[in-house]
Amino acid sequence: MEKPLEGNEQGSNGRSAVKAAAKILVLFGTRPEAIKLAPVILELKKATHFETVVVSSGQHKEFLSPVLKVFEIEPDHDLEVMRENQTPNTVLADTVIKLDSLLESEAPDLILVQGATSTALAGALAGFNRDIAVGHIEAGLRTGDLRCPFPEEMNRRLITQAATFHFAPTAQNRQNLLKESVSDKQIFVTGNTVVDAIDIARKKKPSGQVVKVLEMTEGKKRVVLTMHRRESFRKRMREYLTEIGDFVERHEEVALIFPVHLNPAARKIATDILAERNRILLLEPLHYPDFLHLMENSWIILTDSGGIIDEAPSIGRPVLILQAKTERAEAVMCGVARLAGAEPEPFREVLENTYFADSWINSVKPMQNPFGAGDSAKKIVEVLTGISRPAEV
Repeated sequence: MEKPLEGNEQGSNGRSAVKAAAKILVLFGTRPEAIKLAPVILELKKATHFETVVVSSGQHKEFLSPVLKVFEIEPDHDLEVMRENQTPNTVLADTVIKLDSLLESEAPDLILVQGATSTALAGALAGFNRDIAVGHIEAGLRTGDLRCPFPEEMNRRLITQAATFHFAPTAQNRQNLLKESVSDKQIFVTGNTVVDAIDIARKKKPSGQVVKVLEMTEGKKRVVLTMHRRESFRKRMREYLTEIGDFVERHEEVALIFPVHLNPAARKIATDILAERNRILLLEPLHYPDFLHLMENSWIILTDSGGIIDEAPSIGRPVLILQAKTERAEAVMCGVARLAGAEPEPFREVLENTYFADSWINSVKPMQNPFGAGDSAKKIVEVLTGISRPAEV
C-alpha cells in the first residue's frame, strides 16, 4: 500500500513538534457529489484524528446550497468556478487552477473525490500532480463504452489512474478495477454512500410543495422523470420526451412529474415538447428530501441519473433507465431497474409493455440495497483511519 497519511508536523515556531491529525480535503461541485459525500464529511468530523477541509468547486452552484442545508454542512472554501455557458473543459481547467493554489496553502495529506464529474477529475489530477494521495469514492463503475455515459465513463477511468485508494461500492466494481491492474491492496469495497444519505434525508419532513404535487396527482399513476446527462441534451432527449408525452396522452390514469434540470438546453427542450400537455407537471428542481418523498410515492421512475438508480432499491420503486447501457448492473440484476434503450421505437414498446403488463411494477418493493447497507461512510473512515494510524501509533 502507499505511504501512510502521517499528518502534518507542528513546531516550526520553535515549540516541540507534535503529531497533528491527518488533514483530509473533501472536494465536490455538483448536487449528487454533495449528497454522496455528505455522510463521509459528517463521519470524518466525528473523528478527532482527522482535520477535515470541505471544498466546493461551485460547478453546480444553484443546486448545492439546499443540499448542504439538509446535511448541515458548510464548505470551508468555494472555488466559484461556475460561469455562463461553461463546458466540461472550462470546469476542469478552472478547478485545477484554483484548487492548485489551495493545495499549496492547505497542504492536505489526502484528497477525497466522488464519482465521475469534471470536479472529481480535476481533484484527482491536481492531487496527483502535487504528489498528494487521492481517495476515489464510487470507484470501479464501468459500462465498457467510452461514449456512455459521456463524459463520465472516461472521467472514471482517468480518476482511477490518478487515485491512490479506491472505494468501490460493490464486488463487481472491485473486479472491474482488478481487470485494469489496480492493486488489490488499494481497493476497498464499502458500498455506496448514497444509501447513508437516504437514511439521513428521510428524517426531514417533506415540504408543502411536494405535498401539494402529490395532492394534485392523487389517484394517478405517477411517472417521475429526470434527465440530466450531457449526451441526453441532443436529439435523444427530444425523442424520449416526445414518446413520454405521447404515452401520458394515451393513458388518462397517468400523470408525469418532471423536475427539470437548470441546464438551459434541457429546459428549452422540456418546455417545447411538454409544457402544453395535460397531466404533465414541469417543476423546478426539488430539495433532496422532497424528491425522495416523491419517488416513494411514484408508480415508476424514468431517469438517466446514476444516483437515482443507486437509491431505487432502498426506495422500492421500479426504475426505467433512459440509456442503452448502465454502469450499475446490480440494480438490473436485483430486479428494481430495466434498460429502456436509446431508440424511440423500442422505448415506446417498453413503456406500453410496462403499462399493460404491470407485474414488474407491482413486484418491486423496498429491499436490501445491493449498493450498501447505510454504513458506507463509516467503512470509508475506518479505512482512512487504518491508513493514517500505522500499527505502531
